[in-house]
Amino acid sequence: MNIKPLTLFILLCVCFLTYSFSIYLQPIFTKQDISIDIHKAINGRLVWQKYNCQSCHQLYGLGGYLGPDLTNIYSKKGKGEPLIRAFIYTGNVVMPSYGHMPENEINELVEFLKQADKSGSVDYNTFNISYTGMIEQK
Repeated sequence: MNIKPLTLFILLCVCFLTYSFSIYLQPIFTKQDISIDIHKAINGRLVWQKYNCQSCHQLYGLGGYLGPDLTNIYSKKGKGEPLIRAFIYTGNVVMPSYGHMPENEINELVEFLKQADKSGSVDYNTFNISYTGMIEQK
């Protein structure tokens, strides 16, 4: 079978475009968690960046190494929102006190950490990889 280069090129372009359209036409799965105020969480990320928290702390294993990884701090037993607020207000030997931070910024930062906690771990058994390479929830 002798395929001319132009024919092969056109065939590959059609396959690429078909595959691209099939991916972008699939509905996007988004699970909305009503316990999280997404606008506060977005502003909380800005607070996280404003006070340069990532220089000492990690999220999802990325960031500084002086403080602990805060990805799942919100849901850990014996920790959670009261401990987060206590550390923000008082600090400790290594962490400075941010008691001067406005209350709305503290609330937004806590909401951001709550959102990071909800998205920071996943049960891989609840997902399938389709024949197209897309990851889909079971």
